[in-house]
Amino acid sequence: MSFSIKICRELASFHHSVGGMPVLTHSCQHSMATAAVQNIWQELENTTMVDIGATIDRDKLYRKIGLRILPLLVLCYTFAYLDRVNIGYAKLQMTEDVGISESAYGLAAGIFFLAYALFEVPSNLLLEKIGTRKTLFRIMVLWGITSATMMFVTNAMTFYVLRFLLGVFEAGFAPGIIFYLTLWFPRARMAGAMALLMIPGPLGSMIGGPISSWTITRFNGTLGLAGWQWMFLAEGLPCVLLGFVVWKTLVDRPNLASWLTDAEKAVIQQEVSDTEDAASTHNFRQVLRDPRIYALAIGYFCLIGGLYTVAFWLPTILKENGVASTTQIGHLSAAPYLVALLVMFPLARHSDKRGERRLHSSVPALAAAAALLISALTANNFLVSFVAIIVATACLQGAYVVFWAIPAGYLSGTAAAGGIAFINSIGLLGGFFSPTLIGYIKDSTGSASPGLVVMAGVVLVGGLLIFANRLPRKSPFAADDPSPRPLARDSAPLANRNP
Repeated sequence: MSFSIKICRELASFHHSVGGMPVLTHSCQHSMATAAVQNIWQELENTTMVDIGATIDRDKLYRKIGLRILPLLVLCYTFAYLDRVNIGYAKLQMTEDVGISESAYGLAAGIFFLAYALFEVPSNLLLEKIGTRKTLFRIMVLWGITSATMMFVTNAMTFYVLRFLLGVFEAGFAPGIIFYLTLWFPRARMAGAMALLMIPGPLGSMIGGPISSWTITRFNGTLGLAGWQWMFLAEGLPCVLLGFVVWKTLVDRPNLASWLTDAEKAVIQQEVSDTEDAASTHNFRQVLRDPRIYALAIGYFCLIGGLYTVAFWLPTILKENGVASTTQIGHLSAAPYLVALLVMFPLARHSDKRGERRLHSSVPALAAAAALLISALTANNFLVSFVAIIVATACLQGAYVVFWAIPAGYLSGTAAAGGIAFINSIGLLGGFFSPTLIGYIKDSTGSASPGLVVMAGVVLVGGLLIFANRLPRKSPFAADDPSPRPLARDSAPLANRNP
């Protein structure tokens, strides 16, 4: 039925109603006329929005969004990751200069995550009130300054304090960006967006290894400073500059983007709203009562433990296996992350194509557990052990990328920012647990291999938890609606599209 015919029928209905009841007062006739005009206007709005929305190429629109916001976020996240893990390379030199033990190094590496976890939920609840732009600006400027001041570490205590402050100031960064993406991309496109956003993990380690080792070697002794001091300075200050770039260029929500047309904004709003309607609408208290959230958080704890086992201890493991050159250690450390980049994108695309998350995250995690165990048990065979580390790293990164599409689809409404931050804060305690444990074991045994065996078991538990955590068809909560609402499922059909 054409729009003009609908209008004619509406007017004819009004004329028939008034003509058939001559005793109607003027006010009644005015009310009926107003109702008729409102119906016509609503029909006009609906028809116009459908027509405009139908002309928008969705793939082109989300590519446009991705190209506009993701490169800056990826660059920021790359420096964030680099500033977390560069102490793995600094350790090769600073442990002797400063005089700290393996246990002290492990505790300092992990204490970052303890601070991050403590301050993450408050940071993300504040983000929802003040916006992403202000939050990221604050985080990047403060963490950049703190990272650069790591060059002034003189003993174990200053090492602990600065690493703790780094965690405090960076708290909320990663889940804040994930929440930010949920404002721009519907659930069907989240795995692709997440794969691009998670590039900094392997990318930061892939380029960070050679750059950090080169800086340490090249500038050692320059102006009376050690190479590790120059490394912290060179990799910390760019974050401060990026903070100001974020302040000038990032917009908080699609409706504030001057580079989107009104029609494009309407399409984004509709598709993101449809995603929220299809997911459960929780408040934060309900999130804290949901056992599935705790299963996700513990599963993530195990994944993070495995990831940062490699990130913090790979340079040391390579040195234990006879690689003496700092530069060579940096180049070899890049190999696992190069392979991880090659695995992440096909896995994310396949997850989108199949509309399945749980198996695409749990199966790689289980494979990573097996590879970590093999690496530990073959420590006397460098080639086999190193290949196993490469496989473990690639599988862990793949499982990590797909994992974040699960809570992003499960949570919606006001609980999304707090819920995602809660999962991340609990999970990041794995980053405190794994380096601290391995440092203690290495001091006790003289080798990192027993620690790898323990972490293989931890990753195994995480993979099994993610595998067993099936999200229900119906929401366990009723949010302002007595009827049950459908939940996002890990098997819900999703489009095979990238932003």
